[in-house]
Amino acid sequence: MKLYTVKDLDLRGKRVLIRVDFNVPLKDGVVTDDTRIAGALPTIRYILEQKGTSVVVMSHFGRPKGKKDPAFSMAPIAKRFSELLGRPVKLASDVIGQTVRSEVGSLAAGEVLLLENVRFYKEEEANDEQFAKELASYGDVYVNDAFGTAHRAHASTEGVAHFLTSAAGFLIEKEVKFFAPLLENPDKPFVAIIGGSKVSSKISVLESLVRTCDAIVIGGGMAYTFLKVQGHAIGNSLLEAEYIEVARSFLAKAASNKVRVILPLDHVCASEFNEQAAPVAVDGVDIPEGMIGMDVGPKTLAVIAKELSGAKSIVWNGPMGVFEFASFANGTKEVARMVAECDGTTVVGGGDSVAAVNQFGFAERIDHVSTGGGASLEFLEGQQLPGIKALERQ
Repeated sequence: MKLYTVKDLDLRGKRVLIRVDFNVPLKDGVVTDDTRIAGALPTIRYILEQKGTSVVVMSHFGRPKGKKDPAFSMAPIAKRFSELLGRPVKLASDVIGQTVRSEVGSLAAGEVLLLENVRFYKEEEANDEQFAKELASYGDVYVNDAFGTAHRAHASTEGVAHFLTSAAGFLIEKEVKFFAPLLENPDKPFVAIIGGSKVSSKISVLESLVRTCDAIVIGGGMAYTFLKVQGHAIGNSLLEAEYIEVARSFLAKAASNKVRVILPLDHVCASEFNEQAAPVAVDGVDIPEGMIGMDVGPKTLAVIAKELSGAKSIVWNGPMGVFEFASFANGTKEVARMVAECDGTTVVGGGDSVAAVNQFGFAERIDHVSTGGGASLEFLEGQQLPGIKALERQ
């Protein structure tokens, strides 16, 4: 996959329209985690370094459901954006309309204007052509650096690319650089670690990765459906009975492809799904009646460690257990440590996995921590992401 990137564009004297993902957490009107804003700064700074450029920035924030709601205004985000960028950021009065056109038209070289929340208009998520055309009129060229929304065919992510010369920002370029080889030609051995609660949400990823992986580690609540297929007792653990045959088919496909599938060999269980529940070690594959599997045990971790020790490529999506509960976080923490210590290329995608490596302090030791939960999942599924497809070289 080859993309047009911002460096392929002649930006001198241009007004650049850029889509970013500033959907950040707020508390009492203050940004509490500015990671996503900081992630877009290298691209924006590069644009502003080009002679005579100005920048119009688009983003969504929250879910205002197509209506103007002051609770979802970009105002507090504009304030933090300005502080991090180190220069004034103007906040537009709206997203479309004559007043906004005037605000855009009056931008001088070196100035930055942040539009109001694009999701104040239902036309954004509907990818309305006229709405996209109006947004496109704000720029001479378009740059998309919002990987977190690249899987959505919205007006500001996909629609505007039909009306302007378009390119990827550095953030999207990096995401593609790390994810694309995993689906096309990964360095071997390639190990995928796929966790999370449900088979239904991850089966497409498993089906995609079984084509290129040497081994797949399956953890989290979804593992118990696979153990059930193998005839093991799972107690009161999570089971998706309607996915039994899907899981059986996947295991058969993995075997025919000579892909090793690592499932839990032991567990940390509880009598109820509760943060205060006492952890119970189960030294075997079968889970006793009345118990719930909440995390993987030391035997499982030893096998995972052996698989990861010589891996040249690792992708991790989904926790090994209920890591939000301290008593059942060890499996996820240890896998995070193993991934961080691997000498191969390491990629972590998916909200919970990203939260885990940040929480346990391993993020900086991993080659790439994705900025997009849903987008990274769909990328691994082999789906075409509309916001990225619009940037591909033909």
